[in-house]
Amino acid sequence: MQEKQIIFTLLSIEKEQRRRKAGDKLAGYNVGEKVHKKQLEFHKCKKRNRWVFGGNRSGKTECGAVEAVWWARGIHPYRRNRKDVSGWIVSLSYEVQRDVAQSKFLSYLNPSWIEDVVMLSGKKGSAEYGIIDYVLIKNVFGGISKISFKSCDQGREKFQGASLDFVWFDEEPPKDVYDECRMRVLDRVGEIWGTMTPLKGLTWVYDEIYLNSKDDKEVWHEHIEWADNPFLDEGEVAALSANMDELTLSSRRYGKFCEAEGMVYKEFDQARDVIPPFDVPFEWQDNISIDPGLNNPLACLFFATDYDGNVYVVGEWYMAGKDIDFHAQHIKELAKKLNWHTDGKGRLRALIDSAADQHTLASKKSVSELFYERDILVNTNVDKQLFSGIARVKSYFAEGRLKIFSCCVNLIRELKSYWWGSGDRPIKKDDHALDALRYYVMSKPKPLKEKPAELSPIQVDKQKLIRRLKGDKK
Repeated sequence: MQEKQIIFTLLSIEKEQRRRKAGDKLAGYNVGEKVHKKQLEFHKCKKRNRWVFGGNRSGKTECGAVEAVWWARGIHPYRRNRKDVSGWIVSLSYEVQRDVAQSKFLSYLNPSWIEDVVMLSGKKGSAEYGIIDYVLIKNVFGGISKISFKSCDQGREKFQGASLDFVWFDEEPPKDVYDECRMRVLDRVGEIWGTMTPLKGLTWVYDEIYLNSKDDKEVWHEHIEWADNPFLDEGEVAALSANMDELTLSSRRYGKFCEAEGMVYKEFDQARDVIPPFDVPFEWQDNISIDPGLNNPLACLFFATDYDGNVYVVGEWYMAGKDIDFHAQHIKELAKKLNWHTDGKGRLRALIDSAADQHTLASKKSVSELFYERDILVNTNVDKQLFSGIARVKSYFAEGRLKIFSCCVNLIRELKSYWWGSGDRPIKKDDHALDALRYYVMSKPKPLKEKPAELSPIQVDKQKLIRRLKGDKK
């Protein structure tokens, strides 16, 4: 009994020390003992979509966690505070949540402020060692705030339905999760903030947050680097910097966006290869390429080829979580908008991944058969060689022979975020439009024959009539 009493007393002392430490830590941050200039700029900014791009250990997660505690408690020194706050803290995975955002959040949260903790795994009495579902926190206005923890690998569907006061992203979320969370703060005129180290290259965050912050009155960003954090040891900073190459140092110390050394399509130059849409001559129209997906995105690209052998991606359909009827309808609508050629019966022709021929338990018919029934005649005889396909696409970019219309936003996004993984293989993620691109390029598109002579107005009208009779409707 005496031994149990000793253990109980020690645990009580430890718990009290943690409580005091948490209260002292937040109080110290409030009075500026543990907050630096860049963190204060983040807290003071009045915009509703704020992002901190920081190197590792620059203090970015620190300010994100404090911001969340201030909101939950109703004690934000630079904002109009709210009662009964509802917020999400979003991490890349539950394991990362437990080790980073959750740990940092709890370190600033005095245990006496906690009304209840609901766990996904682990023991309630040792929340810092398990995975939290949500925390109920006593708000100074007499209400109860609910702060939930979410994982990006749950998928977009798990981010639907709620009405929130804030969302904090700890590291870069997938675009669809970000879009869904933006909808969640709409009702309450809530806010979003993100704290991240940009390790993935020029992703959607670079386009929509970094570049857009100059023009969008609600978007703001700042960079935090090691030198901005006066609490880091100078000797340690120097030692770490000396062991990093220039590219790694740029992102991990300075929080800068850069084209990762491991990008697959380094030859892709957005300023050169992305062009404004124009009316493509009818004779340039070549083929459609589809990478099928039902739960995953289905990507469909429309291709044209000119007399010099240059390839143009002129249209894109990209959507996840829809059935074949939905996809076929929208592909045909896009084809109509592009005045795309059809056969004599008004049917489209397209390349598609050979996996579309497979039958599943969910359907007695294959994906290719379902497309056929909807007047999209798909050809599954595609060359799916990964390395040969990547090499061919790279050569097209290197020679400046592949142009992409600016409306093909998902293809452009995937090109900028596609990088090599271990074993000299690309990371199999967000590559649906890229697969459709490979299928087409591996079909070895040929330049058009010699450019025809200029037609007279009568000849032009005659050709239009012939096409209508064939069902092209051009």
